[in-house]
Amino acid sequence: MAVGPATLPPMAAVKGFRLGTASAGIKKPGRRDLVVMELAEGSSVAGVFTRNAFCAAPVTLSKKHLGAGSVRYLLTNTGNANAGTGAEGMADAMSCCEALAAQTGQPVERIMPFSTGVIGEKLPVEKIVAAIPAALSALSDSGWEDAAQGIMTTDTRPKGATRTLALGDTTVTISGISKGAGMICPNMATMLAYVATDARVAPDHLQTLLSETADATFNRVTIDGDTSTNDSCVLVATGAAGMTLTPASHHWPAFADGVYAVLLELAQAIVRDGEGATKFITIEVSGASSQREALDTAYTIAHSPLVKTALFASDPNWGRILAAVGRAGIVDLDLNTLTINLGEVRIVENGGRAVTYTEAAGQAVMDREEIVIGVDLQRGDFAERVWTTDLSHDYVSINADYRS
Repeated sequence: MAVGPATLPPMAAVKGFRLGTASAGIKKPGRRDLVVMELAEGSSVAGVFTRNAFCAAPVTLSKKHLGAGSVRYLLTNTGNANAGTGAEGMADAMSCCEALAAQTGQPVERIMPFSTGVIGEKLPVEKIVAAIPAALSALSDSGWEDAAQGIMTTDTRPKGATRTLALGDTTVTISGISKGAGMICPNMATMLAYVATDARVAPDHLQTLLSETADATFNRVTIDGDTSTNDSCVLVATGAAGMTLTPASHHWPAFADGVYAVLLELAQAIVRDGEGATKFITIEVSGASSQREALDTAYTIAHSPLVKTALFASDPNWGRILAAVGRAGIVDLDLNTLTINLGEVRIVENGGRAVTYTEAAGQAVMDREEIVIGVDLQRGDFAERVWTTDLSHDYVSINADYRS
């Protein structure tokens, strides 16, 4: 179950960036589950990572290697998160990096590892090492589709986004893939996302751009309120297009908008493919006295099991939305001035049900696949937007059977 088209868009190649995918048989024989990404020499790399205190071994190692600079390869396995594995997990992540380093002639510090899958199980290092040569042999600048499939776990569809920008006389490409369907409430980014551009951007500018853009995209989606141990998002700038961009550049706003568009599409694709999802929900909170107040209100609605199950049932039980706003922790909330809309239908005003509201109008909105819930707190000028899903029977089944 998922919302919207299931097809991966045609992915534009990024000069200086190649992807290779192989089957290591980590969880299921014959399944694509190992991806190697090769970065051109001199590429800039930025990353944002989970803030879960039990961050996975590959996250710790990737942050360390990113700090060392000059990253040349990204190594991703699915089927095993290598999280909650202690010192042995760190050693296993390093062993995988060492194997790839040996086969590419690179220092081990130039390899960033990523893992996703079951938490608390030993990483099958031997299977991963054995499959690395096949992934290297498959390296291609057109390998996006295979890689998008190779990083999937409970996803029902591959996720990708691409933009080609005409910046003066130069064409700059931005392409990316992501994975994630459950355990999604990013506190940095999403489960896994990889975005590359052939523009040349200095590492510090690239890091600032990624941090700000991920905060406005990946940090605004939630499926179930659970922040993963393995969340990682990487932005690579190869420089192969020959155009150098800085925040002072004439073309920087267009470039930054392109990066934002790709990350937003990838983030929303995760919501559309949320485990068991049948609805794509946008929650818009305006009139807040602070950004925090707007986000707290939006996430209280997005995380409410009662709201989410009503959405699944297409039940216009608007009182659940009202109750969520009321418990969002807003100090001195004026119930008589705030308004709540379901799509274009006003459901709450003057402290209760809007006089214009009808059950038929509410039902018409709830029957849609894509729904907007709008809250105007009438307290200030801050506004925020969050994207989420409904909560279905299938979500429970998927996660109850996850390890079987």
